[in-house]
Amino acid sequence: MASSGEQTAGEYIRHHLTNLTLGNHPENGWGFAHNAEEAREMGFWAIHVDTMFWSIALGALFLWLFKKVADNITAGEPGPLQNFVEVMIEFINDSVRGTFSHKNDMVAPLALTIFCWIFLMNFMDLVPVDLIPGLLAMFGIHFQKVVPTTDINAAFGMGLGVFALVLFYSFKMKGPGGFLAELTLHPFESKNKFAQMLFIPVNFMLESVSLLAKPLSHSLRLFGNLYAGELIFILIALLYTGGFISFVGGGALQLVWAIFHILIITLQAFIFMMLTVVYLDMAHDHH
Repeated sequence: MASSGEQTAGEYIRHHLTNLTLGNHPENGWGFAHNAEEAREMGFWAIHVDTMFWSIALGALFLWLFKKVADNITAGEPGPLQNFVEVMIEFINDSVRGTFSHKNDMVAPLALTIFCWIFLMNFMDLVPVDLIPGLLAMFGIHFQKVVPTTDINAAFGMGLGVFALVLFYSFKMKGPGGFLAELTLHPFESKNKFAQMLFIPVNFMLESVSLLAKPLSHSLRLFGNLYAGELIFILIALLYTGGFISFVGGGALQLVWAIFHILIITLQAFIFMMLTVVYLDMAHDHH
């Protein structure tokens, strides 16, 4: 449901797109921000408490659920939860085998974790936009974004985590010299040593941009799609305050968008997972 008449449509949208932020304000000291302006003034080291809480809670839910299945696994007649987990693991294993051409026992568990964790975070987008914030408002918590992947900090943090693994395996598999050669000796090559020396700065610039673009594009793709989806749900919620016809139309639009959004949240989790596997496969390659 949309908010009461005390808020304009713009205020309602801004309210739902503001994180619960804890930080050190230049004037008020440590505490929670009372509006988006105060949150910005807290600077880089402010913490989005809602993003941290929901991402950690959903990660813990994933670990608990899979551990529960592992502790109670049966070979006779598995229950629906065990069947679901087995299908999920088989799907991830098949995806990794078809993409990752090297041997690394860490990649498949990492892919499973990324897919399930991001899917659970994305799935929170299907919760009515006013349900959890409305409940928490009764306890004095006035800001609450329950979809961690609509926070650029969470999406970029995961992208940087994957990027760190890419750098680690690039150095491990190729050595410092091999990794540096990848950045300087192509795409422009020449058998002439002098010409090759001239190509090195150009190659380094091009390959550095390509390398640094990986975590940026990796994270922005996830953030952009989920942020846009959340914004559409908020705009649809505004229709509930516009009379009976608007209310019915809003309900129909919300149903249609929610059904379509199931595909989006699944696809974005899959794309993030597959790009992670592709990047790690490239990090293991020797040129």
